Amino acid sequence: MTPRIVNADFMKSAQALRDSIDDTVSEVVFLGRSNVGKSSTINGLTLRKSLAKSSSTPGKTQLINFFDIRYKYDERDWNIRFVDLPGFGYAKVSKDLKSIWQKNLVDFIKHRVSIRVFIHLRDARHPNAQIDKDVHKYVSEFKRGDQLYLDVFTKIDKLNQKEKTALKKAFPGCITLSNLKRNGYERVHQKIFEHIFGINEWSN
Repeated sequence: MTPRIVNADFMKSAQALRDSIDDTVSEVVFLGRSNVGKSSTINGLTLRKSLAKSSSTPGKTQLINFFDIRYKYDERDWNIRFVDLPGFGYAKVSKDLKSIWQKNLVDFIKHRVSIRVFIHLRDARHPNAQIDKDVHKYVSEFKRGDQLYLDVFTKIDKLNQKEKTALKKAFPGCITLSNLKRNGYERVHQKIFEHIFGINEWSN
């Protein structure tokens, strides 16, 4: 039995840590480049077509969006939040992440005590993009021991079998998502549930 989301609701948009929702519930933060498919991934995980809305202009939205998430597992309800962060632009190389993420977003991911899981969405077609390497290194510098960092590759359907094999060899243990076949979502749910609630009763 895998945990499943039975309810997902938009809660609030915030500009910074100071006007965010009280940090009383464990949170899963989604970060990635503006065109990586964050909205599609959140909608796919929650089985809601338009819960997270993508901007017509990638990178334009600069708000932190909070979603109330209720899982059902073992006949019990389990509550967490999903947090959708603004995409971090199209820059090929970033020597200073603060020039891509506004200072308020940097403060949020560094000081938000309720963040338990970082889900870093990466485009499977460009697995070695420098900006993704920079973000991974940057977050690793302040990631707490109680926080999990997951590399999740989107757009896996656009790769051929040889490219898929090479990706999994280069990033062992990574999760790949297929929107068309809905592959990978169950594993994301399991990882979230295992880390936040300490439950791992399924076989991978």
